[in-house]
Amino acid sequence: MNNLDGIVSLFLACIEVVLLVNMLVFADKNRKNVLIFIIIFLLAGYQILEYLICGIDIKSSFMVYLAFADISLLPPLSLIFVLTYLQIKSWSKLLILIPALFFIIYYSGVIDKFAVVKCTVVYASYNYPLGAVYGVFYYLPIFISFLLLINSIRKSIPITVIQTKLLVTGHYFIIIPVVASFILLLLNLPGLLNNIESVLCKFAFGYAVTLAFFALNNRKS
Repeated sequence: MNNLDGIVSLFLACIEVVLLVNMLVFADKNRKNVLIFIIIFLLAGYQILEYLICGIDIKSSFMVYLAFADISLLPPLSLIFVLTYLQIKSWSKLLILIPALFFIIYYSGVIDKFAVVKCTVVYASYNYPLGAVYGVFYYLPIFISFLLLINSIRKSIPITVIQTKLLVTGHYFIIIPVVASFILLLLNLPGLLNNIESVLCKFAFGYAVTLAFFALNNRKS
C-alpha cells in the first residue's frame, strides 16, 4: 500500500467539512439550503470513508458498503434539490429516493460481495453486485437534474438566472466525467468507467463549492 493512498480524499473531505460548517453558521436554514447541507455532508462522508479504506487500509466489505450507501443517496437528493429550486411542486418527490433505498437495502444482504480492487492517491476501484443496473439508476437523476436546469434557462422560467447558471456550472463537474467515461468505453477504454464512482465524487468537489456559494447567498431577503 502506498502511504499516500487516499490522501486526496482526506484533503477534499477537510475542505467540504469547512464548507459545511460555514454554511451551518452563516447560511439561512431554508428548505433548499437544508438539502444542500445534506448533499455536502454525504460528499464529505464518502471522502472520509474512502480515506479510511485506502489511507488507513480498512478494506473490509462493510466499509465499501457504507461508502456505496452514502453515495447512493446523492443523485436523488440532488434531483429533489433542483425540483425544489425550480418550484416544481409534487407529492411524489420523495419517490425519487426509492431506487437508492432499494439498492441500500439489497446490498445490505450481499455485503460480502463488495471488495476493494485498487487504491491510489486519487481514486479507488471497487467490485459490487448489479453494477450496470446500479449505474443506470445512479446517473439518471444527475442527467435529469442537468436537463431541467438547462430547460429552465431556455424557457426563461422566472427564477434568478445567475443562480440557475451557477447550478448548471456545478452540474458540469459531475456530468463531464460520466460522459467522458462512456466515450472512452466506446473506444474500448473502460478504465475510467471502472473507477467512476470514486472519480465522480472527486469532481463533485466542484459541485459542492458551487452549492456552498449558492447556499451562502440564498437568503429570503
